[in-house]
Amino acid sequence: MANQNRKSQSLLNGALVLSLSTIIVKIIGVIYKIPLTNMIGTVGRGYFDSAYSLYVPIYTISMAGLPVAVSKMVSQEMALGHFRDVKLIHRVSKRLFLMMGIIGTLAILILAYPYALSVKSTAVIPSILVIGPSILFCCIMSIYRGYYNGLRNMTPTAVSQVFEALGKLVFGLLCSRAVINYGYSRFNAGLSVFGHQVSNETEALSAIYPYAAAGATAGVMLGTVVGMIYLLILGRIKGDGITKTELATAPKPIGSSIIASKLIKFSIPVIASSLVFSITNLIDAVTIQNRLAHVVANNMQFIRQLYSAELQGVLDADVKGFLYGAYSLSLDFKNLIPSITLTLGVSAIPAISAAWATRDKNQIRTSVESVLRVTMLVAMPCGIGMAVLAQPILAVFYGGGVAASSVPIAAPVMAAYGFTIFLIALSQPMTNMLQAIDKANVPLVSLSIGAVAKVISNFVLVAIPKINVNGAVIGTVICYVIIDTINLLAIIKFTRIKINFISVFVKPTFCGLLCGLGAYTTFAVCNRFIPQINLGGHSLKTILCLCFAIGIGGIVYVISMLFVKGIAKDDIIMLPKGEKLAKVLAKYGFIG
Repeated sequence: MANQNRKSQSLLNGALVLSLSTIIVKIIGVIYKIPLTNMIGTVGRGYFDSAYSLYVPIYTISMAGLPVAVSKMVSQEMALGHFRDVKLIHRVSKRLFLMMGIIGTLAILILAYPYALSVKSTAVIPSILVIGPSILFCCIMSIYRGYYNGLRNMTPTAVSQVFEALGKLVFGLLCSRAVINYGYSRFNAGLSVFGHQVSNETEALSAIYPYAAAGATAGVMLGTVVGMIYLLILGRIKGDGITKTELATAPKPIGSSIIASKLIKFSIPVIASSLVFSITNLIDAVTIQNRLAHVVANNMQFIRQLYSAELQGVLDADVKGFLYGAYSLSLDFKNLIPSITLTLGVSAIPAISAAWATRDKNQIRTSVESVLRVTMLVAMPCGIGMAVLAQPILAVFYGGGVAASSVPIAAPVMAAYGFTIFLIALSQPMTNMLQAIDKANVPLVSLSIGAVAKVISNFVLVAIPKINVNGAVIGTVICYVIIDTINLLAIIKFTRIKINFISVFVKPTFCGLLCGLGAYTTFAVCNRFIPQINLGGHSLKTILCLCFAIGIGGIVYVISMLFVKGIAKDDIIMLPKGEKLAKVLAKYGFIG
């Protein structure tokens, strides 16, 4: 008999916990990145994001597959009552994670200089060296995150993410500010600035930027330490809720070597899939920066004419970094929505794995449809709203600081990503669902094909002077169209379920377009009638117009979803107190 006191969450309940933590983390991220970008400048932000481009694939190799494998195996063994196997999986995973963490940290330190040469910027090296140890700390955190996720308790993962983000915020801003203050003190005293002799403030800032960015990556590293300490303490105090009685009555475990073999065997295609994705992003960063360098070197006059206002006060040597930094501003918002829908995929792994182990086809269908539908319900209104309000959103967040000049470059990129963000949002949940049904090789194929298309597109389009950084958006869209098409067809084929396309895709898209229309119209009307008021370098008028637009757009979306019955009963029931809410909605005919 299952332990009734053990905390276990439904698919959407677990996703709700992770989504809430993700939203909090993203809010903290905004609080972090906005002052950080205004502090270290667009050029420094480019160094920061360039270091991340190397960090992510090595991070992925080190730990992407094992948390998924642990979560999947734990959920399956729990569903079958093999509690001693569950405990053994946890012990075996500790050894594997520690080994991968050490290897990953060494790898990023070794590759720092070759990578810097490949992107034609040795100034990124300090940021890479500082962020390297966080790989080890992340791997230690994932020992517990994967285990608790498999137990269908997403709360430890959620709380640790918040602690990690808070650590990054506090330490990142403090370290960056300390570096900048030190650099300015050297400049004001007439001394060299980080080994560079400078004659004016512009040259001083150019010398400070690489080390200020390293201060920001120090915050990332120290944030992982904070999250790791929380999980270590929680694991020691709370445990996992498996009782002595359950252990005593459970069958004999299959053995450490067999479990290790299963974990590694399952992890390989997952790691390979994630690796292709991460390496694609790395190649993305390398190709974009290389092609930008090519464009700038051969068309400097044209680029300066194209962005005459934006590039005022930017040294020729920093133009490439400025353009890449401006592109990076849009990525803050591009990655926001997929990071929330990602939680649906994480929560789906244990739910669908358990249903797959017991061959519960109805539960598989319900879970797959719920994940896809809720992903669309979130991605469509948020993405279209982000697209139609791109310029005012960026103006509010970055318009009052040194990054203000890059807003006109970033806004079109952000708008293009907004209209197509649902493609990116769908990819990871579908990948996780295929992993849950033992088809992890499919995402590997789809990602590989999409990656090739993306790299080719970047190489060709970014090198066109009139297009430059905007070419990266086209490549991304092509990439995810390929990935989503292959993955969705595979899910339908292997699960043998019929997906209600009207409910899952058509209704959220229609209501999302209405939401965008409502938001755009509201902003235009408000912008015409609200008088201009400046507050601390920001336009209070723009902030008010934006708030009204988001509010009206949200109301339009909710009302339209209710009238088209876009919310399914199965989704509502899986929420906390969902039965009562479902009855209320059904009473008024608002539930599908």
